[in-house]
Amino acid sequence: MNWRQATREEIYRYYAEEFPSYRDELPSFITAMGPKQYALAFREPHPVRKDGVPDKDFIRRDTWQTNTSGERTTAAFQEFDDVIEFIQHPARNDPLGRSNFALADPDLLDKPDPCPDAVYYALDHWERPWVLLVDIDAKDIARNRAADTVSEDVDDWDDDTLLNATGILDAAPKGYPYAFEDIERAIEYGFEVRDIFEDDFNAEETMVVYSGQGVHVYLLDSDPSHRYDAKSREVLNDLLQDTYEIPIDPVVTADRRRVARLPYSLHADVCSIVMPIESPTFDVQSATPEVLQS
Repeated sequence: MNWRQATREEIYRYYAEEFPSYRDELPSFITAMGPKQYALAFREPHPVRKDGVPDKDFIRRDTWQTNTSGERTTAAFQEFDDVIEFIQHPARNDPLGRSNFALADPDLLDKPDPCPDAVYYALDHWERPWVLLVDIDAKDIARNRAADTVSEDVDDWDDDTLLNATGILDAAPKGYPYAFEDIERAIEYGFEVRDIFEDDFNAEETMVVYSGQGVHVYLLDSDPSHRYDAKSREVLNDLLQDTYEIPIDPVVTADRRRVARLPYSLHADVCSIVMPIESPTFDVQSATPEVLQS
């Protein structure tokens, strides 16, 4: 098995034909009005309506308009079908409407409707005290593994030099900054973190999500007494990294304003569905969309 980047046509097909079928499988906190933002990344920048404003390859859209006091006034999406339509055709369904900063209408341009290379939602939430996410990336595991196998001082080596010297770039999936064994190890680490949440933090609601190139581990208990504020998240980072030696991305854990890949969205760089998983023996090949298997 190897990986490749999804074509524009395949991305369109996935969001048109397959993604809507997962609507009822989404975690309960992912709703039209709950996350404070949805965000899209494009493979090619797309113009906005206002002249002189650079083309955009990444956009964030608030789920609510707010007044000067920060109180919610008008919802951008009335139901999740509106979010799906925005994902499918961002320029034609831009929540900014006819604002000068909305994406330009493809009918007025000599280029097609923009196609989302990635779909994200904000961890910051209107209806929950927090969504705590730990990110474990296969490329970090691969680099650590490569550094451990080289006897020289690698502090000044860039990633490509190190990964090429240790054969990781040539290992399947060829050309990616990790091997499948690093993906598998990231998944194993993800379930180790879930066990830590449940055993050490008495967490009752957790979730492990295969992210396409690693895992996201969620702690979703919403009891305000836990107080997962900035200080608590720093302590959690130290615990996972120093005590348990798990190679997490500490910035993601600490910053509740981050965006995360939307479950059941397509990771177009590897043609894989971002999906919740139940076992450390998860087979990544099972995340290949049906529309890409024909």
